[in-house]
Amino acid sequence: MSAPKLRGVLSPVLTPFDADLSPSVPRFVRHCRWLLDQGVGLSVFGTNSEANSLTVQEKRALLDALLEAGISPGRLMPGTGTCALSDTIELTRHAVAAGCAGVLMLPPFFYKGVSDEGLFRSFARVIDAVGDERLRIYLYHIPPVSQVGISLALIERLLKAYPHAVAGIKDSSGDWDNTAAMLREFQPEGFDVFAGTETVLLPTLRGGGAGCITATGNVNPAAIVNLYEHWTEADADDKQKALNETRAVFQKLPMIAAMKATIARQTGDAGWAAVRPPLVEIESSQRTTLAAGLDACGFRMPNASALAV
Repeated sequence: MSAPKLRGVLSPVLTPFDADLSPSVPRFVRHCRWLLDQGVGLSVFGTNSEANSLTVQEKRALLDALLEAGISPGRLMPGTGTCALSDTIELTRHAVAAGCAGVLMLPPFFYKGVSDEGLFRSFARVIDAVGDERLRIYLYHIPPVSQVGISLALIERLLKAYPHAVAGIKDSSGDWDNTAAMLREFQPEGFDVFAGTETVLLPTLRGGGAGCITATGNVNPAAIVNLYEHWTEADADDKQKALNETRAVFQKLPMIAAMKATIARQTGDAGWAAVRPPLVEIESSQRTTLAAGLDACGFRMPNASALAV
């Protein structure tokens, strides 16, 4: 039996590191539990997880650690898309076998200018190789980073060939017209469209979308969930504006390092600030600017002490 469909707010969970830059499993598990307590699902191994700086073995071990800690696989949408077809198949099989509700799948992104035919073959090979009725793929469209997009025509073809396995998409294109087209063309057929940022959560929900999978879900989860749960109420536009203001503070700096620095500040756990090269931590002056901007927004992370080790 497949898990219930994922909807609402999910976070591409930050991956904390120890001093030797190995994944910090205790911090990771604590962060995931804290997010679940805030009502946020777990899209581990996404862009903001530094997923492409993690090995297949590290991802498998981190997913296993969550399951061993008693976290429900029904709240998990791990990222499994890589440049190597065999790695994508291995990670996807592992996630499906674990009972995860879905997987978030980048297209193979190293070669640029590839055709829809090539991308179709890649996704099709993964689906056929996994060969499990429980598989639910959420396509990951993030051309500003990957430089390899997922066209509307490709989505239509995948849905015709694999209507059961291809469940939805995270649209991180930054192009609202593209998101609106996906909502219009595919959401009515049960293909779930997730916004790639909370800054367009309200229009996404008004268009029938499933929710958002957003970086700042790592640090501002309760406010984002609050809008998701109350988007039909009279103050929804004000809530959206407040979310956008907080997001703008983080976006002035490298997002991953800024979010990790914020967790380090909120928890008093300096180890949270570590990132893997080629990323670098934000500088002292940037941390000061970030803290001032967040304080001006009235930002806080409720029960942040639960994240410290």
